[in-house]
Amino acid sequence: MTSFLGILRLNDSGFYPSMSRPMIISEIKTKGSKASAMHACFLMLVLFSPFGCREAGELEPKLELADFTSDGCSLFIDGTFANPELWKECCLLHDMAYWRGGTEEERKQADLAFKACVEKKTGDPVLANLMYEAVRVGGAPHFPTWYRWGYGWPVGRGYKVLSGEEEKLADQKLEAYRSLEKSK
Repeated sequence: MTSFLGILRLNDSGFYPSMSRPMIISEIKTKGSKASAMHACFLMLVLFSPFGCREAGELEPKLELADFTSDGCSLFIDGTFANPELWKECCLLHDMAYWRGGTEEERKQADLAFKACVEKKTGDPVLANLMYEAVRVGGAPHFPTWYRWGYGWPVGRGYKVLSGEEEKLADQKLEAYRSLEKSK
């Protein structure tokens, strides 16, 4: 019996890589129902295993938003030699937007605000554009990095509108951060 599994074919001698020919109709019709059911179960297991199971009472997932943190200008300097924190405030505001996350349009607006802030602080449109392009390329929510869009939420959230409850939680956590920073 031959069965297609990804790019591997299973025959009596085991697995071997092959894409030499597609199955023909007569081969498909001769498949046993037991083998087909087994393949269907295997496929379901592979497709749905990453999602895990929930407790009976846990129909809605709990909100998991980490406390706000910022490392300044991730993977970049915070300013010049003469003024080492010249555009760090721009990075902090940008980090707040990135930590919170949201829609693709909200990310684009956060990146444009970041670019405008850097240009205003430095008077250097080339530097501002360089930093803008870097966050556009490297800040997508799909990367498992500490500086991705929506980094306050678990990896995998992607672009998603925040619910009213999520907005409230994000506002509370940002207020707690600001209060802590003022007390320092």
